[in-house]
Amino acid sequence: MLKKVNLNVLVKILLVLLAVVCVSCKKEQPKQNEELIQKKKYLQDKNEVNIMILKSSIFKKELVSNGRLIALEKSALKFNVSEKLANIYIKNGDYVKRGKILASLNAFTYQQKVNKAKIDLKQATLEFEDLQVRRGFNANNIDDSNKKEYDMMAIKSGYKNAQHQLENAQFDLKSTKLIAPFSGKVANVISKKHEQINAGKEFITLINDAVFEVEFYVIESELKDIKKKDKITMQPFALNKTYKGYVTTINPQIEKDGTILIKAKVKNDGDLLEGMNVKIFIQKDIPNQFVVPKSAVVLRDNQEVLFTLKKGKAYWTYIQTTIENSKEYAVIPHPDKSSASLQQGDTIIISDNLNLAHDSEIAIKPNN
Repeated sequence: MLKKVNLNVLVKILLVLLAVVCVSCKKEQPKQNEELIQKKKYLQDKNEVNIMILKSSIFKKELVSNGRLIALEKSALKFNVSEKLANIYIKNGDYVKRGKILASLNAFTYQQKVNKAKIDLKQATLEFEDLQVRRGFNANNIDDSNKKEYDMMAIKSGYKNAQHQLENAQFDLKSTKLIAPFSGKVANVISKKHEQINAGKEFITLINDAVFEVEFYVIESELKDIKKKDKITMQPFALNKTYKGYVTTINPQIEKDGTILIKAKVKNDGDLLEGMNVKIFIQKDIPNQFVVPKSAVVLRDNQEVLFTLKKGKAYWTYIQTTIENSKEYAVIPHPDKSSASLQQGDTIIISDNLNLAHDSEIAIKPNN
């Protein structure tokens, strides 16, 4: 009986101890959770950034301008005679080779004129020969002494005029066919078969687009950085592509607005079109520069600064940007700030620096 009582007492004591432990755990768990949240919050307050190591390197000085593509060979083709359009063998965008017949007019009237001119020439030839016989002139023995007489008989008989008329008629007949003077692409075709075509009116445009000339302007102060045969990079606004070329001419005259016309040549890969608007880049290598991406430079109190990373903290230093291109700056320590300092080997913060403060704690992003 005593053993049974002791066993009951022991069970009750164990139950009480278990209850105390459970209560203690419940009170400690929220405290641990709170500390974890605070730690996470603290870690989130650290600024994660990308970095680079500052070193002396070549800066790609870049001149930027807008330009326009001009075909090296471009011609507005016209018929020299008037008639109805008999055939058209091309359409806009077609590539044609030099000598190809592009279109033709109704040639009946002009063929008749050639036939009549040939008959008139034969008749005039007979008159000319008869006149020579009557005057006892030997056409096989013409020298300086009798050449004047020979010419007079040729005119009097109508022979010279008949020759002239035949040449004109043959030229007009040939002009009923429009022939490509060079290889290129066809543009501006608007006429239809059987339409009346008037002499001298623009019929089509032929463009040789194998190589384009790009015209652009630079300001007077940039001229010293440009020379003939300098390489250029061209980016059409309409295409996500870049092309290489070189400067061919520099116009030796400054325009009224202080600009200078530059021309360069660029090969066409098939996607460039006459009249395209493009952006031009000309780069010059400048050695021994501290080069940083534009994202590294921020403003503080209207002053340009860089953030350097030292022992896990960000420190700003005042700088000046000396030259720039589309992506980078060349920088130096600000000459009027005694505290400004830049040295080879400094760790420069190049991202997520817009809201950084001096002495901010920094974490480096994993991709570094």
